[in-house]
Amino acid sequence: MICAIITTYHNAGKLADVISHTARYIHDIIVVDDNSDEKFEVLRIKTPVTIVHCPLKTGKGYALKQGLRKAIKMGFSHALTIDCDGQHSVENIPLLLTISRQQPDCFIVENRTVTLDNSSKYHIFAEKFCEYMFTMQTSIHLPYIRQSGMHLYPLNCLHGLSLLTSHDAELELLVFAAWAGEKIVSVPIQCGHVSKEKRVLHFSTVYDFFRITIVNSILCLVAVIYGLPRRWWRSILYGPWFMFCWIIGLLVTFCCKILHTSTQTYRKLFHYGASILMHTFPASPFRIQRKGGYLPMDYPAVYIANHTSLFDILAVVAIHPNLTIIAQNWVFNNPFFAPTAHMAGFLSVSNGFDTIVSKAQEEVESGASVLIFPEGGRSQFGILRRFHRGAFKLTEILHLPIQPVVITGMFKLMSKGELYIGKSKMIATLMPAIMPDDNSWGENGLQRSKSIQRYYEQLLNT
Repeated sequence: MICAIITTYHNAGKLADVISHTARYIHDIIVVDDNSDEKFEVLRIKTPVTIVHCPLKTGKGYALKQGLRKAIKMGFSHALTIDCDGQHSVENIPLLLTISRQQPDCFIVENRTVTLDNSSKYHIFAEKFCEYMFTMQTSIHLPYIRQSGMHLYPLNCLHGLSLLTSHDAELELLVFAAWAGEKIVSVPIQCGHVSKEKRVLHFSTVYDFFRITIVNSILCLVAVIYGLPRRWWRSILYGPWFMFCWIIGLLVTFCCKILHTSTQTYRKLFHYGASILMHTFPASPFRIQRKGGYLPMDYPAVYIANHTSLFDILAVVAIHPNLTIIAQNWVFNNPFFAPTAHMAGFLSVSNGFDTIVSKAQEEVESGASVLIFPEGGRSQFGILRRFHRGAFKLTEILHLPIQPVVITGMFKLMSKGELYIGKSKMIATLMPAIMPDDNSWGENGLQRSKSIQRYYEQLLNT
């Protein structure tokens, strides 16, 4: 269950429109009045909302704290916070909701693609200062972090709610979340301009600069002593362990090459190594589930899986001991992955579809199965991308069944472009197989790609 939280202070001119527009996508709305003089009786008649009154003017931080506590008390699992100045288009909300459904434990933050040209130079400096300090405090770069007014919080993952100050609550919540190892997703969102005459600003040059300096100084001190060590202890502690595993893997690969080990034997070693690695993540349990109707391991098939992390490959390899993987060309040029890719007989997409079909046919005849990620690459925001028809055209030509594998939790563990290792519950689920003669999924590769993509979306959104 999700609700929207709108904090307001003398924004009656925009508040009614923001509420009515937000209600198109989120029916449960909490309005927190920071002791202003808006006429909520009128709004209550037009759009049903839950109203929280603050007895005194204490700032946005206190108002947001009250709204989040109210949402938790009412039993909501997620809360979308949105400013009531009218800058944010409600058309952005569905994207945030989609990410939240597929990655429910992630903090989602807007990355503004349009700045306010009518902001004062002091206001702009404050934004850049907070952006820089946030990077220093968390080692995460989030552009326009203080200007960002549309966030989506998983309420069960909130940290430091009782420590919020009176103004920069959203900034502080993200700092506490980063220290606790929570995943923060920055999503580019188009924001509109608001003229200087219509904007309601509460930025005081002297007082706010002093307050921002004090708050960020305290956060930087705590970050050095507590925050950053807590955030990075997993990577610092287990980085050498992963490096050790990689070195052992290279040594095994080197020995197998010298001994002319067969590809099938090497794949079994790769399978055992991946299984050990996936099951030994600290505080991140990995589990393999099997639904009724999945194929036995000795039955050749085309395995497909959603793709949000490099560890997705290890998750599927940990399931099956004899997989030939169709991979992007960069894998064969990467010093970390190239030796394994060559020894395990990976197929490069740069070789062309006809070559892939002929080599895949040889692998299938020798008893192997094929693994391909229909999205073609890792998802940036953790949501399912469009399925390409190549994987399904391959099954059509080779007349092979499709074995769907649904992977969850990998995005929070390590997403695209990150070196930080998070903590997550990882699950790889073998779904019922789709046989080549089952036309209920479509009669050709294009139809199957669309119907199976919708199938994955339904599974990931539940």
